Amino acid sequence: MQDIQNDERQALVERPDQRGAAAEARVSGLEGRHVLVTGASTGIGRATAAMLARRGAKVFLVARNEPRLKQATAAIAGEGGAVACAAADVADRSGLIESIDAAERHFGAIDGLFANAGTGGKFAPLGEYDDEVFESVLRTNLSSVFWAMKRILPGMISRKRGSILVTGSLASERGMANNAAYVASKHGVLGLARAAAIEAAPHNVRVNCVLPGLIETPMLMQLDPNAAPQKLRDLLGKGVPMGRIGTAEELAQLACFLLSDLASHITAQSIAVDGGILGTHTTR
Repeated sequence: MQDIQNDERQALVERPDQRGAAAEARVSGLEGRHVLVTGASTGIGRATAAMLARRGAKVFLVARNEPRLKQATAAIAGEGGAVACAAADVADRSGLIESIDAAERHFGAIDGLFANAGTGGKFAPLGEYDDEVFESVLRTNLSSVFWAMKRILPGMISRKRGSILVTGSLASERGMANNAAYVASKHGVLGLARAAAIEAAPHNVRVNCVLPGLIETPMLMQLDPNAAPQKLRDLLGKGVPMGRIGTAEELAQLACFLLSDLASHITAQSIAVDGGILGTHTTR
């Protein structure tokens, strides 16, 4: 037994990254928890899923782009994380529900949901906004969150344990010209999160909403796909009080905290990760 313990100590000395990950998991409030993440193949979803796994959670990834989804899953598995995935478009209710069923078959009851998948839609005056695009944006950004909550929340309530986090936007708190579908959908998910939070609170289940500001993700960087990345970062950073755009990992830190037991008395909240933008503007 002493030899085994010595071998383990030597292994940790040789691989301090694993020692750090093990210590992080023990204090994360996430160890052994099953968390489902939508929109998990890129950006905020991928960064959060990876961080959840490093902190000891069993992570089930859902996204519609199967090649990128498999890459994200393989990367987490390569770090030793407990991970599985299912390709699904969250705007397709049946596909979304099937992915949740698959998650439960693989890892058991879901302890955490990060409803993160979203789309930006198109920029156009409201009077010219395409009806089909409007409905598509609402299905992806709002209806999918409702469907996922409706499927997962009752089980959490019955077990009296669980945490749900929804990705809103600064557009959850303020208007934005020529972007009616996105603003409507993001206002909607904040209201949905608050309603669910009050309903679930007596059962020790929490629901919160994170509001990303200008976070470096593929969606943000595609605002000007022809611009050099650093030039676009610098340009966008001029509109942020802290002088720069944020990273997906910075948002993931908050997401992991809110999904964990460390945030056990935090519910019905919307918290921005925006470098101070909301603090400098009126909310409507």
